[in-house]
Amino acid sequence: MSTKRTVKSTYYKDEQYKSLKPISKSISLVFKIIVILSAVVGTFLSYYAGRDSFMGGSVVFMYFTIQSNIAIALISVIGAYFLCTNKRISKLWYIIKFVGTVSITLTGVVFGLVLAPTLGAQAWNIQNTLTHLVVPVAAVIDFFVTSSVLNIKKSSVFYVTIPPLLYVIYAGIGYVRGWEFAKGINYPYFFLNWGSNAGAFGFTNELPFMGSAWWILLLLVFLLIVGYCYLTIADYIRNK
Repeated sequence: MSTKRTVKSTYYKDEQYKSLKPISKSISLVFKIIVILSAVVGTFLSYYAGRDSFMGGSVVFMYFTIQSNIAIALISVIGAYFLCTNKRISKLWYIIKFVGTVSITLTGVVFGLVLAPTLGAQAWNIQNTLTHLVVPVAAVIDFFVTSSVLNIKKSSVFYVTIPPLLYVIYAGIGYVRGWEFAKGINYPYFFLNWGSNAGAFGFTNELPFMGSAWWILLLLVFLLIVGYCYLTIADYIRNK
């Protein structure tokens, strides 16, 4: 009797991993395709634009924007494979999808609120619109469409800090070693310029306004808040 209850409990636990409705599968597949195509086209156009343009040329792959676009595109490819072959959507994939979605959200928000205002009208070219707007929006929608797949513990929200922290380390190494993220510039974004007037912990009346350490802390707190909100919304959708 006890064995039957255990088997039954395990069965239901497994079922929640693959119980997307047909309409949800179709919608999810559409948004995954949008993510994949937009990331690929946006990355190609950024590379093709040449090094004299913002985040263009061969150095394009050194930026968190493009790295997060490539990551979410690969995650979407794997997810599309699961959907098209009716494979069980694993818990690992869903957590990675969650982390990737929050990372691409950071890409969109930082560009829209921090970088675009400093670049002006030239910021909103085709490649930037695809990689900073279309991909993030489509990825977030897809995450919520698939939110009924399984429950992610709120403690998993701390995983969202891993990609940006790894990038901070990567950019820091580049800063010390003098890598050129742009012509004559050894940092990818102004808030990762450790040699600015604000330094690591200082403050200034001009860009970057505060030290790189404060920017990093602010962005990590933002990520945790966004991640927690996404999981809360996903719980609400799943329990409707």
